[in-house]
Amino acid sequence: MRMDYFAASPDALQPLVDIERYLARAARRRDELGGGLLGLLYTRVSQINGCAYCLDMHTKDARQAGESEQRLYALSAWRETPFFTPRERAALAWAEAHTLIADRGIDQALFDATRAHFSEPALVDLTLAICAINAWNRMAIGFAAEVGSYRPD
Repeated sequence: MRMDYFAASPDALQPLVDIERYLARAARRRDELGGGLLGLLYTRVSQINGCAYCLDMHTKDARQAGESEQRLYALSAWRETPFFTPRERAALAWAEAHTLIADRGIDQALFDATRAHFSEPALVDLTLAICAINAWNRMAIGFAAEVGSYRPD
């Protein structure tokens, strides 16, 4: 690890921690975000960003929550597999587009396709989750977080 960014500036990271707590509560409240969906999104976004620390963390958490090895292994090729529900597919497409937003932007067709599966509040929460994991990826990559050190609760 290049630097312990939590120790260096805990107040700076508190808003991200608060977002994670909010999202955990939202996932429990809304069926649309539950069922391991956020774990899939966090894993997929971390794959795109190449964040080894976050991949290690989120795949461990997903397994502990009951996610199958098959779905985790196929996540990078989710479009070509039958393993994901239409709601999960919509969320994964939304997550990929937001993670790669500079390349493609967000078009109306994608918004409409995603909105068909999520209420307005859930879509805001979903988008916030994508923004948060992108921020965490950048912190972990930038400061070379120690891969393999994460232990699920």
